[in-house]
Amino acid sequence: MKKLSKLISELAISGRKGVAWLVDPDKYLDFEALNWINEADLDLILFGGSSVDSGVFQSNLSTLKRRFPRVPLCIFPGSADQLSPDADGVLFLSLISGTNPEFLISSQIKAAFKVVEFGLEALPTGYLLINSGELLSVHKASNTLPILNSEVEKAVQIALAGKLLGLDYLYLEAGSGAKEPVSPEIISQIKKQTGLPLFVGGGIRDSKAVRRAFDAGADLVVLGNSIEKDPSFLAEVLEFKAMYNQLLHVN
Repeated sequence: MKKLSKLISELAISGRKGVAWLVDPDKYLDFEALNWINEADLDLILFGGSSVDSGVFQSNLSTLKRRFPRVPLCIFPGSADQLSPDADGVLFLSLISGTNPEFLISSQIKAAFKVVEFGLEALPTGYLLINSGELLSVHKASNTLPILNSEVEKAVQIALAGKLLGLDYLYLEAGSGAKEPVSPEIISQIKKQTGLPLFVGGGIRDSKAVRRAFDAGADLVVLGNSIEKDPSFLAEVLEFKAMYNQLLHVN
C-alpha cells in the first residue's frame, strides 16, 4: 500500500481522526511563522486552487515541500495542469455531484498520462459540493450547483453511486468561505451507506464544527480559508484532534 492510501486507510480503520491543511497557491503564506508545523501532528497538506499559473503552482509546491518535509503532500487539482512530481500523490477527483463532463471525466483524461509519467499516487475520489445553497467560487469555476444540506437522500444516492463506480474516497465540500459546513446528517448517512473514507471541508471555523464533523463520521477534516485568516486556528484544531483521539483510546 502506498504512502497516502496507507495514511487514510489507517485513519478509517482505527477510528482515529485526521486534519488536512488545504493551501491555495495564490495566497501568501508566512512560512517562518508556520515552521512549528514540522513538529506538529498534521496528517496531510493538500495543495491546489481553482485558477493559478502552472509556473507559480510548481514553484510554490516545491517551496511547501521543502519547508514541511515531514508532512505528506497531496495535490488537490483545480485543473489538469496542476500536477507535479514533487508531490506524494494527487486526489484524482471526479465531481460527481454535478453533470459537467469537464469535471466528471474530461479533465481526468487530460491529466492521466502526466499522473503516470510523474509516478504520482492517484487517489480515486468522488467530489461532492454540498452546502445551504450558496454559490461560491468552486461552483462558478465548475459550472455546477451544490447539493443542499437538506437533500440528504440525494447526497447519499450520489455518494453510493460513486462507490459502485469504484471510487475509493469521498470528499464532501461546502466551498471556501461557506457560511455553514456540510451537515452532520449528510456526513453520517454517507458514511453509514458507503463505508468509504471521508474528507470533509468548507465552512469549518471553530472546534465545535470540527467535533460535529468527527462525530458524524468524517475521517479527515480539511481546513483552508480559516487558517489563511488565522494561522493559530490550525494549532487549536490539532490540539483538539489529539484530545479527541485520546478520548477514543485510538492513539
